Amino acid sequence: MMQVDSKLPQVGTTVFTVMSALAAQHGAVNLGQGFPDFDCDPRLQQFLAESVAAGHNQYAPLAGVAALREAVAAKVARLYGHSYDAEREVTVTAGATQAIMAAVLAVVRPGDEVIVLEPTYDSYVPSILLAGGTPVYVPLDHARDYAPDWDRVRAAISSRTRLIMLNFPHNPSGRCLDADDLAALEAIVRDSGVLLLSDEVYEHIVFDGRPHVSLAGSAELAERTFVVSSFGKTFHITGWKVATCCAPAPLTAEMRKVHQFMVFAVNTPAQHALARFLADPAHYETLPAFYQAKRDLFVAGLRQTRLRPLPCAATYFVLADYREVSAEPEAQFAQRLVREYRVAAIPVAGLYARPFDNHIVRFCFAKKDATLHTALERLSGV
Repeated sequence: MMQVDSKLPQVGTTVFTVMSALAAQHGAVNLGQGFPDFDCDPRLQQFLAESVAAGHNQYAPLAGVAALREAVAAKVARLYGHSYDAEREVTVTAGATQAIMAAVLAVVRPGDEVIVLEPTYDSYVPSILLAGGTPVYVPLDHARDYAPDWDRVRAAISSRTRLIMLNFPHNPSGRCLDADDLAALEAIVRDSGVLLLSDEVYEHIVFDGRPHVSLAGSAELAERTFVVSSFGKTFHITGWKVATCCAPAPLTAEMRKVHQFMVFAVNTPAQHALARFLADPAHYETLPAFYQAKRDLFVAGLRQTRLRPLPCAATYFVLADYREVSAEPEAQFAQRLVREYRVAAIPVAGLYARPFDNHIVRFCFAKKDATLHTALERLSGV
């Protein structure tokens, strides 16, 4: 058999794929992988069908359909106060994962270091490695609800640091940034000159009346940041794979060079449909209340079990501590949860470079209420 010298020798099947496959095998309620089990707005479906019927079926421009880029720029200006040039600073991408990889490949060179906050989404590190960079891991403080420790971030910066990758609202913890966090980041950037990549795909799923604090809201940070957002998370269309990357013109120009040869263009009828859908802000302004109701339902149910839910300020995930149930490692417990109780969760240890067992698993509550009730009934026996 031919041997291939892998560029990603330590990358195998993701924990999300493993748990979803196990869930399917055992007929489990899949609260592991982060996707809804309900459909998107019928009006958005109608807009998509009308876009196809109108003949929007060929390549879109490399940067994206102008109407969609303009709608995104207008939304960001209204929500966060920063004016991006839709022509030169907004790019439509084939999902947030592609935006992240394109941005990393555009600015990270062999020998560069990239700071990653753990636990982290699984695409970040492979992007860094493929660019020839070296990931430098800084854990979030799990003892303080996964608050970022900016002193540790600053201490991790070296003369080779090129980029800091951020994800707030944070998957899996739901942690959000506040004004003090932005001030700390501004000082770090001012002193070091590093670039930032801000994965903000859960920007519209923030609870309890709290506004999302975007890096685009700081003029100082926006000048050095790729800000990535996702229509998939916002409008329940993860399968459409449409996202955006906003960045200052010099960074966008470099990112688009990579984007051009990764995908060139993104789903044309979907872009036209989304441009029309964004005209009504209610489609994303009502999202926090929609998901907060699901969070409250699921968390209240978890409190009736031996699992202890952790604070959840944003995203459609909630972490649960299972140490009252078992001392098993997270991966082992999560697999037993599927086999014996037919509910799938994600072991948070799998989101660290070196698995860190803290007896915590992640549940996704972006599900129909009936699905959540079924899962809670099964978890009541744990």
